[in-house]
Amino acid sequence: MNMKNDDDQKKMNMDDHKMDGKHKMDCCKNMSDKDMKNMDMKHHDNQKMSGMKMNHKNMKMDNHNMKHMDHMDMNSKSGHDSMKMNGMNMDHHSMNMDHGSMDMDHMDMGNGGMMMHGGHMMNMGNLKQKFWVSLIVMIPIILMSPMMGMKLPFTIQFPGSDWVVAILGSFMYFYGGKPFFSGAKGEMESHKPAMMSLITLGITVAYAYSIYATIANDIFHVTPMVNNFFWELATLIVIMLLGHWIEMNSIMNAGSALNALAKLLPDSAHLVTSNGDTKDVSVSDLTQGNYVLVEPGEKIPADGDIKKGQTLVNESLVTGESKKQSKKVNDKVIGGSINDNGTITVQVTGTGKSGYLSKVMNMVSQAQSSKSKDENMADRISGYLFYAALAIAIIATIIWIPINGFPFAISIAVSTLVIACPHALGLAVPLVVSRSTSIAARNGLLIRNRNALEHVKNIKYALMDKTGTLTQGNFKVNHFESLDQNYSNEQVLQIIGSLEQGSSHPLAEGVLNLVHSKKINLSSVKDEQQVTGAGIAGTIDNQRYALLASSYLNQHQIAYNHDLFDQLSSRGNSVSFLLQDDHVIGILAEGDQIKANSKEMVQYLKAHHIIPVMLTGDNQKTAASVAHQLGIDKYEAELLPEDKQKMVSRYQNDGKVIFIGDGVNDAPSLAKANIGIAIGSGTDVAIDSADIVLVNSDPKDVISMLQLATKTNHKMVENLWWGAGYNIIALPLAAGVLAFIGIVLDPMVGAIIMSLSTVIVALNAMTLTIKK
Repeated sequence: MNMKNDDDQKKMNMDDHKMDGKHKMDCCKNMSDKDMKNMDMKHHDNQKMSGMKMNHKNMKMDNHNMKHMDHMDMNSKSGHDSMKMNGMNMDHHSMNMDHGSMDMDHMDMGNGGMMMHGGHMMNMGNLKQKFWVSLIVMIPIILMSPMMGMKLPFTIQFPGSDWVVAILGSFMYFYGGKPFFSGAKGEMESHKPAMMSLITLGITVAYAYSIYATIANDIFHVTPMVNNFFWELATLIVIMLLGHWIEMNSIMNAGSALNALAKLLPDSAHLVTSNGDTKDVSVSDLTQGNYVLVEPGEKIPADGDIKKGQTLVNESLVTGESKKQSKKVNDKVIGGSINDNGTITVQVTGTGKSGYLSKVMNMVSQAQSSKSKDENMADRISGYLFYAALAIAIIATIIWIPINGFPFAISIAVSTLVIACPHALGLAVPLVVSRSTSIAARNGLLIRNRNALEHVKNIKYALMDKTGTLTQGNFKVNHFESLDQNYSNEQVLQIIGSLEQGSSHPLAEGVLNLVHSKKINLSSVKDEQQVTGAGIAGTIDNQRYALLASSYLNQHQIAYNHDLFDQLSSRGNSVSFLLQDDHVIGILAEGDQIKANSKEMVQYLKAHHIIPVMLTGDNQKTAASVAHQLGIDKYEAELLPEDKQKMVSRYQNDGKVIFIGDGVNDAPSLAKANIGIAIGSGTDVAIDSADIVLVNSDPKDVISMLQLATKTNHKMVENLWWGAGYNIIALPLAAGVLAFIGIVLDPMVGAIIMSLSTVIVALNAMTLTIKK
C-alpha cells in the first residue's frame, strides 16, 4: 500500500467536516482498486455495494482526534470498506478520526459488533435480542399449532387459539424477519439479489399461505381444512437468527488478530515539557518532535527515536519478533511495543496515520479490499445461484401441486428458497483472506498484494540478494593493508575512511566503526562520485582516490595482487582496492556474517521444489564461499544493480520467480518478480515495489510466509468446494427429488442446514494459523 501522507489525505478528504445522524455509506463490493483508492467519503452516500454498508452515527472527523473505532479486522482510517464480503459491515459510533491518534474501542460483540447481510447492517446485540424474543414467542406457537400437536404428548387448544397463533406468527414474521427484509431491500437496491432475498421469499410464502389457511378455516370454514405453516415459520426464523448470530461471531473472530493490533497503543503518555517536567496527556495529543518518558513495563506511546537511556523492548505483539530487542540512544522504537526494563526518553517521529500500526492496518485493509481470481469466480457463481434457486422453487411447486397437493408443494418451495445459500460461497475466499492477512500482520508479515498468496503454488525460482538478506549486512573489517611503500597501513585506512564517511553503503559502516575506534581523523573529500556497482571516488588534498571492487579493475585492465585477493575472498570477505589515479595502493577486506536462519530457509525452498538463486554484486570467490556455506547451487556474482532486474527477467523465461531483497536498492527487481518480498523493512513498511513486506530481518519469516500462503490456498479451495458442493447437493434434495423414497427436507431442516453451511465456512477459516 502506498503510504504517502498527502495522498492519503486527499483520498480520505475528511478534514474538518462533520457528518451527523443517519449518514450511511453503501460501498460496492465489486469496486476496482482504482475506485477504492479514490473514493471521497464526503460523496459516499448510497453508493451500492453487494452486501456492505457503513452506518456512521454522529461521526466527527478532524485533524486532532481519532477515537472509538468499531471495526472488524480492518482499519477504517484508510477510508476503505474492507473485506468486500457479502455481509460485512462496520458501525462507527461517535467516531472521531484524526491524524494524531489511533485509539480504537472495540465494542463488545454482544451489544456493539456490526455486520452486513445483503446491504443491511446487523447489530450483534439487536440480533441476539431478536433471537431470544423470537425463541420465547416460538414456544406457544408450537404448542398451539395442530401440526405440532400431533407430535407432542399434549397440545394447547381453546376457542380462538388459531387466531392467537396467527397473531404470534405475524409478530414473528415482522419482528424476527425484519433483519432479512432489510437485507433483501439492500440486495435489490444494489441489483444483486442473494441470500437475504431468498430467505425473505421463503418466509413470506410461508406466512402468506398460513394467513390464508387461518382465514379459510375460521371464517369461511372450508373443508377439508387447510394446514398452516406458522410453526414452520417460527422455527425457521429462530434457527436463521441463531445461525446468523453464530456466523457473525465467527466472522468477527476471523479479524481478531488485527483488532488486537489496534488496541496496542496506550491511552496516555508522559509528555516531557520544556522545563523538564512531565505531564500525562492523551496519546492523540502527541505530535512529531514531542519528547515522552517511558517507564519500565509501560507501552511506548508512539514511534520514535530513543534520546536518553537504554532498555530491552518487547515487540512480539507488534512485529511478531519473539526475542526482546536491545535498544540504546538513537535506536528506533515502535509505538505499542513494551519497554521492558529501563527508563527511556523517546522523541516522537510518527503518530496516527504516520505511525507503524496505522500503516500496517491500512496495508492490510487494502489487501483485503482487493480481489483475486478465485473470489471473482465465487462472486459470479453466487450471483447466479439466486436465480437458479428461484427457478428450481417455481418448477418444483408446479410439479408437486398435482402430485401431492398445494400444502406439500408450498413446503417444498419454502425449503428450496431457504436452503440455497449464496452466502457460503460468497464468504469462502474473503473470510480466509481476512484471517490470513490479519494474523500475518500480527507476526510482522505484511501482505500488500493478496494475489501474491495465490501465486506461491506456481513458483519455480527464489532469487535473493546476498547482503542484508542472507547475511547480516553488518560488515567488519577483517584485513586492510598498504600495497604501496609510499603509504602506511594507517594512511590507507584514513583515506578509505575519508572516502566512505558520507556513504550509506553497508560496507562503509564497518570501515567507519574501525576508524572511529582508532580515533583517526578523517579528511574532507571533494568531487565525490559513486562508481555504479563498483565503489566510490573522490579528491583528497588534490589527489584523486577511488575504492573499487575487483570487477572494475578487471574490466579496465588495472593490475592488482590476484593471490592476495584470492586468499581473502575465499574466506567469504568482500574485497575492495584503494587506487590513486589508476594505481593500486591498498586493499580492504570486510566480512559479513551469515544470518542464523538463512540455511534453514534455503533448505525449505529446496525441499518444496523451489530453486534458490543468490544474486550479489560481490566477487565470484566471495559469492561461491557464501553459496557453499548455505547449500545454494546457483548464484550470480559481480552484478550491477540493474543486472539483478535482468536476472529476474531471465529466470522468468523458465518459470515464476520470487525475489527477496531489501525493498530500497532492490526495488526494480521486487517490482519485476512475480512475487516481490522486501525483508527487514523495520517501521518503513510503505514499500511500493513489494507484494509482501517482512518487518524483521529473519529469513525464517520467508518460510512462515510461504507456509501461510500454502495454507491460505488450501483453505480457499476447501471453502469453495464446500460452498459450491453444498448447493449442488442441497438444492435438488430440497426440491424433492428423493421424495419418492421418503426423503423430504422440510423448511426447518432446510434452515438448519443453510445456517450450518455459512458457519462451517467461517469456522474453517478460523482454523488457519501461523507458526513461527
